[in-house]
Formats: sequence, structure tokens, C-alpha cells
Amino acid sequence: MRILIAAGGTGGHIYPALAVLHSLAERHADLDVRWVGGRRGLESSLVPQSGQAFDQLWLRSLRTVDLSVHTVLDPLRLGASVPQAAALLARFRPDAIYTTGGYVSIPVMLAAAPARIPVLLWEGNRIAGRSVRSIARLARAISVSFEGTCRSLPGRCYVTGTPIRSFAGLDRSAARAALAVPLDVPLALVFGGSQAVRKLNAAVADALPALVERMAVLHLTGESGYAAALKRREALPEDRRERYRPFPFLGDEMAQALVAADLLVGRAGSSTLAEAAAVGLPMVVVPYPHAAAHQEANARELVDAGAAELIHDQDFDGPALERACAILSDEPRRERMAQAARRIGKPGAAAASAELLLDLAEGRALPDAARIERLAREAA
Repeated sequence: MRILIAAGGTGGHIYPALAVLHSLAERHADLDVRWVGGRRGLESSLVPQSGQAFDQLWLRSLRTVDLSVHTVLDPLRLGASVPQAAALLARFRPDAIYTTGGYVSIPVMLAAAPARIPVLLWEGNRIAGRSVRSIARLARAISVSFEGTCRSLPGRCYVTGTPIRSFAGLDRSAARAALAVPLDVPLALVFGGSQAVRKLNAAVADALPALVERMAVLHLTGESGYAAALKRREALPEDRRERYRPFPFLGDEMAQALVAADLLVGRAGSSTLAEAAAVGLPMVVVPYPHAAAHQEANARELVDAGAAELIHDQDFDGPALERACAILSDEPRRERMAQAARRIGKPGAAAASAELLLDLAEGRALPDAARIERLAREAA
């Protein structure tokens, strides 16, 4: 069976596709997979590391928002990428395509339509992005993270949740030991995602001396903030340094970090929210204020369910972080939020998406939406 993955740009587009690919491999022993992405995005490093065959289109999967020469060049690159994608499809002849939206999906789906190749299109945000809205009618089926998203999209739409990694077999104590985090204090995980981490880093820098008196902090700083974080750690009293664990980035160890934590403070990307919910982790979300307010809409879903609290970006600083972490000293409140997170979590999202993709690839009738949602709610 030949499957084409079209995903690129940020981790929020790439990691869900990797999770679906892993679930596909568990279900079908004879898979031939190619991955198509663009330029400037994370896929050029993440996908080859995963061992997948990788093709690059001429377009840039991360576009420049500000006016520049790329404002003119990006549409030209997009147009040139359509015949490029068509040639790739003609050579590879996939049985089905899985795409996570974004700019990369447009030329691939435009090329797939006349070739009658079935496409499963995933949208992770509560408010569908412009790229997804423009091409959704070309998809054979659509999967979404939030039920309300289906109302704005045409065609067969399934609520699968956000495909995430498996947390099976992970133990909290072992995870803390692996990350060198103390076992005897609550742990806050501060995580900015692949974009806009600077605001969170500044808040940690301001609040850190007070935080480590009451808890441990596992802080993902990004590459640019890591050196400063190490200096802050050395400035702490010697008996508190072990309570602050900065990392520039976590790959596979991110699953351990989520299992080890008692509270997540971070942005409201679809993958971050989905993984926290899957492990029953209470959240304080600071939505990224740009990108058409997608993250705030994502966060509102969890706030309304009782699994998260929301702080606007302009209100987030050191004192706000200290107040947010007060959840860790209120055990009944923390447990209510954890239970709410588990109720809305969809740990089987990757399996549900893989099931849909296999049905498309093998030419079967599309399944009942309720069955797919039940599969998504089951632990992987």
C-alpha cells in the first residue's frame, strides 16, 4: 500500500502526521510511504530523522506574514508547485493521501483531484485555517480536533481529535528520574511550543526564585533562551537548583515530561492541548495572540470543559505565572481539572485517523462517525 503524507511548517502540522504514520505501520505491514513538504519549515529536518522518504516542493511551508519580496514570490512558488506535485503523484501513484493542512496541502490536493486520489484532510484548530477552507471540498473525508469545526467545513467530517504519540507504558516516577526532577515536590511544565516562546521565558525568569521554593519547574526554553536559563539556574541557592530543569527542546522525552508533570503552562497549539488532555494534565494556557486567534479558540474549548485556565498574552508575566501555579497547592481544584482533561482527551486519535485512511486507500465505504469517535476516545 502506497501512502503519501503532505505536511509541513510547524511541529503542529508535522507531529500529528508522524503519529498517524506510526499507527498505520502497526495496522499494515506492507507500507510504502513518501512525505512531501515545503521549504523553510521544520519538515526538512524532522522528517528525514524519522526515516521517511522526503520530497520538497518549491513553495515555502512557512510564509512570511510581513510585506516583503516573498509577498510576490509565494503565490508564484505555489503555482509552480502544482505541476511539481502532479509529477510526484504520477511517479509514486499513492492509494491515498493524508494531509494536515497548511500551505503544503494546497498544491498536493489540487494535483490529487483530477487523478482521483482520495485525500483525508485534518484540521487541528477550532477555527479552520484559510488553506483548509479553500481546499476542503477536494477532500474525500475530513478529520478535526474539535466538534464545532465540522460545522464550517463541507463533506464527510469526523471528530478524531489531534493525533498524538502513545503514552503507553510510561511511569511517572521513572519519567521524573529520567529527567532528573525531584520526586517529592509538584512539577510545573512550562512549554512555549515551536513559536513565540520568548514571552514565557521572560515570565519564568521573573518568577523563578519564588517558584522553586514551592515546586519544581521543567522549562523548555528554545535554543535562543537556553544559555540564559542555565545562568539563572546557577544563580539559584544551591539547595534549589535541582528544582529547575531547563531544556532547549525535548523530542521523544516530551512524553516523559508530560507524564511527570502536575501542571502545564504554555501555548494553546492543538497538539499541546491534546497531549495534556490525554494524560489528564491540568493546564494554564497563554494563547499565541496572532494567527487569526486560532489558539484562543482552541483554548476556550478546554476552559469551558473545566480542564484549563486562560491568561491572555498581554497579561502574562512573572506574577501571573506565580498565581497560575497556585493550582499546584489546591489539590481538589487540581484533581477536578485533571478529571475534566481526561473526559475530553482523545488518546486514540492517531488510530482513528489511520482507520479512516486505510478505508480510503482500500476503497471501502467510509465508516460511521460515532465509531470513529469511540475509537478516538480509547487509549492507544
